[in-house]
Amino acid sequence: MPFHEESLWHGYPEETNAPYGVAKLAQLTQMQANRAQYGQSAIYLMPTNLYGPGDKFNPAVSHVIPALIKKCVDAQESGADHIEVWGTGSASREFLYVDDAARGVLLATEHYDQAEPVNLGTDEEMPIRDLVDIITDEVGFSGEVRWDTTKPDGQPRRRVDPSRARDSFGFVAEVDFREGLRRTIEWYRANRVIAEARTH
Repeated sequence: MPFHEESLWHGYPEETNAPYGVAKLAQLTQMQANRAQYGQSAIYLMPTNLYGPGDKFNPAVSHVIPALIKKCVDAQESGADHIEVWGTGSASREFLYVDDAARGVLLATEHYDQAEPVNLGTDEEMPIRDLVDIITDEVGFSGEVRWDTTKPDGQPRRRVDPSRARDSFGFVAEVDFREGLRRTIEWYRANRVIAEARTH
């Protein structure tokens, strides 16, 4: 860590990510072959974990940030005295706000035309335990957090090296994490039916 683009082919993907990790490698290989054989102008961007307004909040398909926001909002509204969170909280992740990701895609399409893949990230890694503390604070939930250590943590760490994006087309994430969370929480509270309806 951090994960460099050159590390993509260093061994089999981490088990919990292997199915879509292998599929992404196949997509990259196809893109590079099309560039070489047909001159196709295509690039391959790899954003880290995205979050923000418009995310999926249905428990069947949500990822960690929307899942935690929903748990905290539901608990606050129902008067519950605790929430349960999977794992130990020791795993860490890197999060990229959706507007930053969109800006990165735009910069790349305007200024990058190479076969090598590019990470989009913030260069910041956060333990899930710290993430839970921030979300409970921003939602205003003051109850107990109970960790269900019988459930998996998933991949121990995720963090990417974003220097190729910075050096190649000037991408640097701009949205402060807490500000991004506030916008996401506000959007969820104002759009709960839509947010929870998405199942894929």
